[in-house]
Amino acid sequence: REKEASEAQPLRQPGRIQLVEPVNGEGRAALQLRQRQARRDPEHTQSRRTGGSAAAGGTSASTVGLGATSGGSSALGTGGSAAGGTRDTSSSKLHGNANNMNGMSKARAQDKGTWSDSKTHTKIHKGEVSSRTKTMAHEPGGPPVKSTTGINTGKQ
Repeated sequence: REKEASEAQPLRQPGRIQLVEPVNGEGRAALQLRQRQARRDPEHTQSRRTGGSAAAGGTSASTVGLGATSGGSSALGTGGSAAGGTRDTSSSKLHGNANNMNGMSKARAQDKGTWSDSKTHTKIHKGEVSSRTKTMAHEPGGPPVKSTTGINTGKQ
């Protein structure tokens, strides 16, 4: 599963694979906004985000997704980037209707047999926000290193 922070190897060591610790939960600005809105309407304000990065050799890929609801309004954003490979790709798509919103970002950097991959899916459905990020990194001669992180505002 995920490496502990104390076990993680520095990114700049050649021949080492590392998944950069994923972002899970809320950033400080999102949390402050949520706290201000919660004072006005404590039962109808939610925001959640996930993100992650993978790095192997000289390649890296990162994605992030953020969803928020307040009263009857919703907002969703997602994005990603890839760097360091000979074949770098990234894409983001958003779609939705009156009942839900979905966003998906993918990023992949590849240099021959060394690659890094990150995918984030964020959705808002019936006022509940969920987001999941999966990351993988691989160098030839070993298995891929994988990590998944997710968060959901579902009713407890």
